Amino acid sequence: MKRLHTTQSDFEADFAALLEARTGVETSVTEPVRDIIADIRQRGDDALRDYTARFDRLTLSPDKIRIGADEIAREADRVDADLMEALNVAAQRIEVFHAQQLPENLEYTDDAGLTLGMRWTALDAVGLYVPGGKAAYPSSVLMNALPAKVAGVERIAMCVPCPDGVLNPLVLAAARVCGVTEIYRVGGAQAVAALAYGTNAIAPVDRIVGPGNAYVAEAKRQVFGHVGIDSIAGPSEVLVVADAENNPRFVALDLLAQAEHDELAQAVLITNDSAFADKVAAAVEAELKTLPRAAIAARSWADHGAIIVVRDWDEAAAIANRLAPEHLEVMLNAPEDFAAKVRHAGAMFLGRFCPEAVGDYVGGPNHVLPTSRTARFASGLSVFDFLKRTTSIATGPDGLRRVGPAGVALARAEGLGAHALSLSARLDELGWNER
Repeated sequence: MKRLHTTQSDFEADFAALLEARTGVETSVTEPVRDIIADIRQRGDDALRDYTARFDRLTLSPDKIRIGADEIAREADRVDADLMEALNVAAQRIEVFHAQQLPENLEYTDDAGLTLGMRWTALDAVGLYVPGGKAAYPSSVLMNALPAKVAGVERIAMCVPCPDGVLNPLVLAAARVCGVTEIYRVGGAQAVAALAYGTNAIAPVDRIVGPGNAYVAEAKRQVFGHVGIDSIAGPSEVLVVADAENNPRFVALDLLAQAEHDELAQAVLITNDSAFADKVAAAVEAELKTLPRAAIAARSWADHGAIIVVRDWDEAAAIANRLAPEHLEVMLNAPEDFAAKVRHAGAMFLGRFCPEAVGDYVGGPNHVLPTSRTARFASGLSVFDFLKRTTSIATGPDGLRRVGPAGVALARAEGLGAHALSLSARLDELGWNER
């Protein structure tokens, strides 16, 4: 874990090193993923079944690629009633929040007499990738499927790997809560390729969303352009801004809640009190002794964790903007005042009793967020990821008389004669006298 202080002469160099520490650490899987995608495009279901047997140790007959309705119901019914209630609480909050995002269509007539508009329409089909096996996250099903449902997407196809044939009841229960019934027991780059290009068993989709390993991320990168994707997600990260009035253990737990995701995850604390920084560091070490995922969290904290001591909160806000974190916790007396100074963050959690874990499950806003400083230009998943805009222009003779001559001049300046003539021919018929 790195300790930085803004008063140190080498702070800028150390901070720059912190920003770059996770860059280029992933092993390239470009070529094997390219080969898998090409094979799926050529051999379709046969290739999909071969890769499933190879990577998931599961032999599938053609009629078993899709999980049947009876299997979904049987597995989902195994989930404890209390856990089902928790899923329903989360789903209701997520759905309500995303419903508030739905935009209105636009239409108005301007001074030139042109009627201009923009309307929103949902995508026809979306593919949802869900990790399987040990890394199974029913909350991600809710976060990806419900915005699509709210947006009005008619078809949601879900792929989830089932290593050794084991179905995850929680994942299937979450899918049922969202009304997702088209589910396939395939994963990896091969599932992404199948969703993008289609096979006999899986019809192609228009956009692919959802988290996955390096192979899944690279596959999404390679199919982008043929279909849309949500993002290329990197390791999770959190920035906690906290003063000495906080409980050091709470801060330590919030840092570790991100560190336990992945050895490459990053947890950073900014505080204005060196003594409090020491208390948090000690609390982290104490909590690591009992965490179930202590080995992962400890490696993340040692390799990528940091505590930064600042002189004031303005300085802290400037550093926060440079970090552009996926998650930002503001544990101060007036968190809204600090948050107003932050331009770049995937999601903010304000107050001493609002840990990031609230957002992971039951807050309502989406937990699929920009990582690796991409919050500088990107946003979290929303209904807008499942909608597209179509603009319209309507005009008659009067409107064309008003704006057409300027269009003719610009078309001629660009050397596009047919463009100019398509306007001027109509204007001539309307009695236009070009000067």
